[in-house]
Amino acid sequence: MATPLLGVESVHLEYPTKVVFDAVSLGIEEGDRIGIVGRNGDGKSSLLGILSGDVEYQSGRVTTRNGLRFGVLGQRDSFDDDLSVKTAIVGDREDHEWAGDAGIRDIIRGLVADVPWDVTVGELSGGQRRRVALARLLIGEWDLIALDEPTNHLDVEGISWLAAHLKKRWPPQHGGLVVITHDRWFLDEVCTETWEVHDGIVEPFEGGYAAYVLQRVERDRQAAQAEQKRQNLMRKELAWLRRGAPARTSKPKFRIEAANRLIADVPPVRNSLELQRLAVSRLGKEVVNLEGAGVCYGETEVLRDITWRIAPGERTGILGANGAGKSTLLRLIAGEIEPTSGRVKHGKTVKMGFLDQQFSQLKDIGDDLVRDVLARYRTSFTVEGKELSPTQLLERLGFERAHLSARVEDLSGGQKRRLQLLLLLMDEPNVIALDEPTNDVDSDMLAAMEDLLDSWPGTLLVISHDRYLIERVTDQQYAIIDHTLRHVPGGVDEYLRLREEESKQGASAASSESAPAEQPSSGLSGSDRWAVRKDVAAVERRMQKIEKKIAAVEKDMAAHDPSDYEGLQELNASLQGLRADYAELEDEWLELESQLEG
Repeated sequence: MATPLLGVESVHLEYPTKVVFDAVSLGIEEGDRIGIVGRNGDGKSSLLGILSGDVEYQSGRVTTRNGLRFGVLGQRDSFDDDLSVKTAIVGDREDHEWAGDAGIRDIIRGLVADVPWDVTVGELSGGQRRRVALARLLIGEWDLIALDEPTNHLDVEGISWLAAHLKKRWPPQHGGLVVITHDRWFLDEVCTETWEVHDGIVEPFEGGYAAYVLQRVERDRQAAQAEQKRQNLMRKELAWLRRGAPARTSKPKFRIEAANRLIADVPPVRNSLELQRLAVSRLGKEVVNLEGAGVCYGETEVLRDITWRIAPGERTGILGANGAGKSTLLRLIAGEIEPTSGRVKHGKTVKMGFLDQQFSQLKDIGDDLVRDVLARYRTSFTVEGKELSPTQLLERLGFERAHLSARVEDLSGGQKRRLQLLLLLMDEPNVIALDEPTNDVDSDMLAAMEDLLDSWPGTLLVISHDRYLIERVTDQQYAIIDHTLRHVPGGVDEYLRLREEESKQGASAASSESAPAEQPSSGLSGSDRWAVRKDVAAVERRMQKIEKKIAAVEKDMAAHDPSDYEGLQELNASLQGLRADYAELEDEWLELESQLEG
């Protein structure tokens, strides 16, 4: 029987204008990996605050297991701006304490390898500061962890690392995780249970996002005609999940057959051939051609020798680490910047629509009412053969009629993002470039956004850290690796494999190239630095092997017959010897690192 970690009994939370929760009861047990989903504003962060004790409620109670170690990542950190990055992450630990811990080294490599340790927290960007806070939390020892939007400011590679870390952080049926995220791939990869926050309640579902969609469709089908619009949208989402990624729905323990009957008459998510035919008729054969194009800012090279013939009707996702040059590539294609080498040629009939991260399309209309903005556009818009008014299209993207009277500047981040997309579509472009369109948008609105893009006949280019969105709305992926563009037929999985290979090969190659620049600080020649780096890698491998041996001996001791004193003494002697060997390797590792640092 699973051990309870935390319980919520009949909790009521109310603000002056809204009842957030009414008599909510929940439980978290050892081994639970829970994802929290729901529309923005329905109370997801409030629920996390109730669990962690940061939000006061009017009635009910929250109980925790005695001695529970509960770590929380909120949406804001409490760092002193004058704190160094090193102190913010590892605290007052001596160097040998944290550097000798393989787990801490892995967290630092996975989240903050690019963040300078000698600067203050106040000097960091918002994204860097967020990653520092996440690293500090994960370094701690916790029985239960709660994370509020942990994938924000992480690229695809960082999200993949975080998912792998959380999956192996505790042994099976130990520890607890509660996470709020709009990243649907992350929910599928990590979570075994999903809580949907809606209408003042918290409704539990078995499994990750795919399982949640299956069960929610069944719930909506049994509800009533009042939920018909929402149900149709989720049925389409379900059709893609079952046809495009069937492996995701193999885990949940409920009747897949019943769900399959629900989508028997649902057509494919999109007819790619028909969309391509329509795109050719709107665009002609020439869209955008990049011929040996490169971009440099001063002496800093961002993109190099990119040759790409973008075809009519092409639906492409662009992958790459933060800072790799993805946004620069889209701006180059959109004509917002000129190449510093090579050329970019646009077809005569191309009409570009570009959604950037800075809401620049809304910059000059902040004081205007939403209805006045819409009135400047045409009166109808065709979606899947149906004529919709701008107001109807806005409602389809989750706006209420009351929002029509709001100033653009007063909209929330998610509402601005949806209005930005709506205005882009109403301008009737035949090429759309989207730069992180999922920012500030909840999972329901992401599904609505994808639904609109499914029937849009044109060329679509998308940058997103949301792996689910990339796989859902695009048909192929390219990646920016080492300043160049590379086709990755295997999609995100192939990209992550290439990045892993690149990082393994990069250390020795980089050492010889960077030796002249680094020599003054360390006093080592290029060949000496290369040799020291090899020694560091060898020591780390030996430390990892000893860590595994220590874990095996500790496991044997735990399972050993307590009455066999002689056997336990032998195991203990072996354990002490291994720990002594490990301590020597720690000293050797620190000595080698000090040589590199000079």
